[in-house]
Amino acid sequence: MAKNVAGDVAIVESITKAGAEIHGYSPTPRDIVKAQNADLILWNGLNLELWFDQFFSNLSNVPSVTLTEGIDPIDIRDGEYAGKPNPHAWMSLDSSLIYVDNIRNGFIKYDPANAEVYNRNAEAYKRKISDTILPLKNAILAVPKEKRWLVSCEGAFSYLVRDFQMNELYLWPINAGAQGTPKQVKRVIDSVEKYNIPAVFCESTVSQAPAQQISRETGAAYGGVLYVDSLTKADGPVPTYLDLLKVTSETIVVGLSQ
Repeated sequence: MAKNVAGDVAIVESITKAGAEIHGYSPTPRDIVKAQNADLILWNGLNLELWFDQFFSNLSNVPSVTLTEGIDPIDIRDGEYAGKPNPHAWMSLDSSLIYVDNIRNGFIKYDPANAEVYNRNAEAYKRKISDTILPLKNAILAVPKEKRWLVSCEGAFSYLVRDFQMNELYLWPINAGAQGTPKQVKRVIDSVEKYNIPAVFCESTVSQAPAQQISRETGAAYGGVLYVDSLTKADGPVPTYLDLLKVTSETIVVGLSQ
């Protein structure tokens, strides 16, 4: 997102590595040096980067912008983080447009000389996001309602599920908590069998084993890997945010159509 808004007038680099698990990321000394040399730091907020406050305390006089400012969050339903906001708001069309606005506003605040470029790039990118998401939503809505379940490892898809009119089932609510316990697996197995759910999925940054176990024990298809918390390197399947939306949504449609 930030690279698309920045265009050619600002350099955008990620602190976290491609493919990293964002919730429990451990910044390196090199990350701190990179951040200290930055003119601006963008971060998600909503408790996504649980390590960020400590990381940011190591920096001096580097401004930051919280990209979820102004978003109406969905609360996590259960587990130790129940009642706290689900941080994966970028999986919603409406929320993603707010991200772009917050990025644009941050860039303009700290680099007003290039305001015209940032405004132009932001509006063009928002159109691209809308043009990408709407066909994906229509493809998922074409799946019969009784099959329209998203079963995942982490509860990272609450915003997508809401926007795409799906039912949601997950093993654990957020990667910062316990993952793949026998109790979690049994609960999902029972629901998959009860509702005759056609497929289960898992995210790219965690072990696929619990979802694959559920597939074996229920006969539901293992639909494959979904991308949400991290992009891949340039030669991977989701090097950009728009690729992430496409690959994840298309994987869901194929899995549920089996």
